[in-house]
Amino acid sequence: MAILGAGGLFKSITGGGVKEASASQFPVQKTDAEWRQQLTAEQYHVLREHGTERAGTSPLNAEKRSGTFICAACAQDLFPSETKFESGTGWPSFYKPLDGAIETTEDRSFFMTRTEVHCSNCGGHLGHVFDDGPKPTGLRYCMNGAAMDFKPE
Repeated sequence: MAILGAGGLFKSITGGGVKEASASQFPVQKTDAEWRQQLTAEQYHVLREHGTERAGTSPLNAEKRSGTFICAACAQDLFPSETKFESGTGWPSFYKPLDGAIETTEDRSFFMTRTEVHCSNCGGHLGHVFDDGPKPTGLRYCMNGAAMDFKPE
């Protein structure tokens, strides 16, 4: 796994394996000024500066309707509602993204190594994935609610 940087590589988790893509080749490209104009301050901090919202603050924690969780920056479909589960962490958690919806990088901040999750369409930071989730994948995609919106069916 490559560390994200200028011209760095992303790895994409898909149904068929891992795909690498250049950070400069996301389909949605905007200037910093355009992102700041489009996103709220919290969304910008999370999606563009790799920030984290305070646990338990997202209204998406309580979202139980059928539908799709989408990227707040570019509206790409990310997670079907049936993959959402209560992890007890205070962040919306899922066990499987839609095929090709996300990419990952190695995150070595805070004196640990984690797997960071990004939108494959715009590169926006969504959260992290851990290997302590439920069946069938055993994965827990711990996402920032500020990085997503919900599209009901």
